[in-house]
Amino acid sequence: MSLLSGMKLRLMLAGALALAGVSAVIVFSGVLPPYYEREFSDEDFGPATFDFEFVDFASLDGWRQDDPSLALDAFVRSCAVFEARDPEATANPLENLGEAYSHITLAGVNADWLRPCAEARALTVSAYGDPAVRRAALRSFFEFHFQPVAIKTRREPLPDGKASRAAPRVEAKGVFTGYFEPVYEASREPTASHTAPVYPRPDDLIEVDLGQFREELRGERIAGRVEGRRLTPYADHSEINAGVLGDTLQPIAWTDPNDLFFLQIQGSGRFVFPDGETVRVGYDGQNGHAYTAIGRIMVQQNIMALEDITMQSIRDWLDREASEKAQAMREENASYVFFKPLEELSADLGPLGAQGVPLTPGRSVAVDRRYHTLGAPIWVNIEPVPEAGETPIRRLMIAQDTGGAIRGPVRGDVFWGSGDEAAKIAGAMNAQGQMTVLLPRRLAERWQEPSHMATARRNTQ
Repeated sequence: MSLLSGMKLRLMLAGALALAGVSAVIVFSGVLPPYYEREFSDEDFGPATFDFEFVDFASLDGWRQDDPSLALDAFVRSCAVFEARDPEATANPLENLGEAYSHITLAGVNADWLRPCAEARALTVSAYGDPAVRRAALRSFFEFHFQPVAIKTRREPLPDGKASRAAPRVEAKGVFTGYFEPVYEASREPTASHTAPVYPRPDDLIEVDLGQFREELRGERIAGRVEGRRLTPYADHSEINAGVLGDTLQPIAWTDPNDLFFLQIQGSGRFVFPDGETVRVGYDGQNGHAYTAIGRIMVQQNIMALEDITMQSIRDWLDREASEKAQAMREENASYVFFKPLEELSADLGPLGAQGVPLTPGRSVAVDRRYHTLGAPIWVNIEPVPEAGETPIRRLMIAQDTGGAIRGPVRGDVFWGSGDEAAKIAGAMNAQGQMTVLLPRRLAERWQEPSHMATARRNTQ
């Protein structure tokens, strides 16, 4: 090799090393992510599972600005349920945090909630001359009795996918939607405009908690009817509309078909009859078929663009179309909900949620019961919803309801109340947000024992 050639080679090697050094600095400093990460997609990772992180109240944005008064009142109503149960029984029999966290619980037993409940009830009758002092006292109550736990979703890379050697994807944000209690006109008999029967729960509808048969199926339910010695699927939406239930059920009321469809999505509502009487109805069972969002069907059929899908735009389309076409679209959702009259409820509160207590507008949230305990306080930090204001929704809520579309560790559905304003907010809400559960300290301290935490680390590695 000539002297000139050797010098050229050394210069080339030096340049390559320098370039590699610069590339390493750029990649590992976070200025530019490694090239291979840009090739990963959601399909390269498995389904979302539960994950968590212990945090403190100081890390909760907006905590000191919130007035927790309504949340405390809602919590006390939930406490009546904890207090009526066996103290040593699990507070959430449907809990299923996944195999990685089978050794811990967000629910604990009912006894874990009794001391916070007793002191919360005492606070509701305490007299405070200064509202600011009362708000501070309520915040101190939650800070003393509860440990915040940030809830996250974790997705493991598929072993045979492009991301097989990548780290799991852990995300703190999830989807928050809203729901409300609609008010619809109705009649006691079918009319030209009120052609849809509002059915009570059929006697032959059987619900099965699969977790009673298989541990890994906790939180999963099915519904059907018994034929001979077999449990078979119950009639779907279209079959019920076609009259398969016959004359076996006396409708609670008759209403507009589109009103009934949205009533079934919301799970409760109020009917106003021609004589002025108002009747509240609430959820009393579902036919067991999976819920399908017809907005997604409309996008797939090029009826509407995804960004145009709202509750109101769907309603407008259904109202415009011929009755047969609107019915066909409604029946794309095979799920069908049955109702019962609700009596002796305060006009200031909402209908009964899944926990059996009245919902509080803006303070009750529906959750996935596989991960969350009904009655648990939950701090939410949700991106602004213009219809509800220009600032993020940062407030304490209580998990008091659930729903067929509410699936996942970080998934919430906020109850906004009754009437047009509530409908406006709920119909437009589809926002990203974070969820932090407040665990009773007694329960959290058991979690934080070294043996439990070591097991958690092993199971998630």
